[in-house]
Amino acid sequence: MGAVASGVMAAGGKVTGIIPEFLVDMEATRHSLGQLDELIVTENMHERKHAMFERADAFVTLPGGIGTLEEIVEIMTWGQLGRHEKPMVFANIEGFWDPMLDLVSHMREQGFIHRAHLVQPMVIAEVEDIVPAILDRIDELNNGKEGEEAIISRL
Repeated sequence: MGAVASGVMAAGGKVTGIIPEFLVDMEATRHSLGQLDELIVTENMHERKHAMFERADAFVTLPGGIGTLEEIVEIMTWGQLGRHEKPMVFANIEGFWDPMLDLVSHMREQGFIHRAHLVQPMVIAEVEDIVPAILDRIDELNNGKEGEEAIISRL
């Protein structure tokens, strides 16, 4: 999340880009897309989000705009509805997401986030702390059933 050609990072630094056809020339260059290890071009945004959701072990929201906001809210909604337990991270670089996080807290306090225990994104200010935090959260969710090496191989 955070960029139109959002990717799924795999072991060894491989990146899969997922972008809808109508944005290929508008938001990215064909040259930059050609630098990816794998490129999936979808018919529309709905297919793109579904492909990202299916491939992701976790969701990291970088500072971004309305589209980024819409995507993480949908992922949080799916978590609230019990569709996944995958870690959700706000990369809160220099407090970028503070207003959003305040709003989520306000909604929770007002009773508008049902099953709030399912909507608990991690808030991480330092980029280098994101992957270790995700690994810890996945390990907690799996109760230690899956080793760190297996998780890293999918990231």
